[in-house]
Amino acid sequence: MAAIELSNPTVQSYIIYSAILALKLLAVGTLTSLVRMGKGIFSNPEDAKAFKGKVKLDDPIVERTRRAHLNDLENIPAFWILGALYLTTAPAAAWATLLFRVYTVCRVIHTLVYAVIPLPQPARGIAYMVPYIIKWYMGVQVILYYLSAL
Repeated sequence: MAAIELSNPTVQSYIIYSAILALKLLAVGTLTSLVRMGKGIFSNPEDAKAFKGKVKLDDPIVERTRRAHLNDLENIPAFWILGALYLTTAPAAAWATLLFRVYTVCRVIHTLVYAVIPLPQPARGIAYMVPYIIKWYMGVQVILYYLSAL
């Protein structure tokens, strides 16, 4: 197993892209709140009362933004786990950095075409599938690496 050292460029790359993804996750949550406030539509009565809005659980724009946030919550933590495990296999720095970078860029594009400027398919599908394949690739590489060590 490779040692995980903070001076390792691959580890630094993982840290940078993980931080970008964490900030993006926070930003999409904030975007959901801002869309709710801007439309005066809330999911809780106390929020509607405090901000002089109404409770509505089926606004299409709010729900689209919320679904984009939920999609991040379903996918980004898996990247963090699989990416960290992948680091332990001593991957080539350039290849691992490319995977982390492409994953991050595609997740940003996914949010843009899902919640900010909705585009017709296949834009969102491609922006979803590329990172999905990257996660599977990293996961399979981890399994193969450690199976070969048994």
